[in-house]
Amino acid sequence: MTLLTVDFQRFAIRPGERVMDMGCGAGRHAFELYRRGANVVAFDLDEQELKGVENMFAAMRMEGEVPEEATAETVQGTALELPFPDDSFDKIIASEVLEHIPDDMAAMRELMRVLKPGGQLAVTVPAFLPERICWALSEDYHTAPGGHVRIYTRAELEAKLKSIGFRIDGHHHAHGLHSAYWWIKCAVGIDNTENPLAKGYHQILVWDIMKRPLATRLAEKALNPLIGKSIVVYFTKPSAHAG
Repeated sequence: MTLLTVDFQRFAIRPGERVMDMGCGAGRHAFELYRRGANVVAFDLDEQELKGVENMFAAMRMEGEVPEEATAETVQGTALELPFPDDSFDKIIASEVLEHIPDDMAAMRELMRVLKPGGQLAVTVPAFLPERICWALSEDYHTAPGGHVRIYTRAELEAKLKSIGFRIDGHHHAHGLHSAYWWIKCAVGIDNTENPLAKGYHQILVWDIMKRPLATRLAEKALNPLIGKSIVVYFTKPSAHAG
């Protein structure tokens, strides 16, 4: 079981669609896209991360976890100059990446450029309140190299993407149970792996991800609008006709 931030009931994937996971990191969304039959491009700046993603793609193929016709590849590069032609993708996921990019508007314009008219974009970033608390508790949390350079409000995120032509299709919060874990980590030290409270809470989160019991599903559903760690916003690039 993998922790997914994008809701694939809202962001439906059809077999054969070409989908990019932009800033894929360790690949959690890319793997789900592959399982659903997409032709996946896992894109990231970090070559080491991409090697791990490629190894997992190969393992998934070997184990028969993916449809035969589905494809998956990794591509290394910068979000500011995506190495793809205009109108290349049916759908794009950009999960927990824009908050790392100083020139986020340039990255957003690239997403608009490579997405097909009528294509959909799912963007996730840390939600304002939980993120603001993390910044207040720990300077290391957001000043480490490659760390977060801004805290988005949903209004700012939507306004920026709307300003370059995207249509807003709705939003939700995710991972309400995870905010407290990061507050604990920030309070005791981001790199403090031996703190018993942080270790204990982490074990609970792993158990929850693996077992998904009803009690924690209901708790997270109640907590998400209040302290969900991530905000997820869905967009569409208008069709050429509508434009």
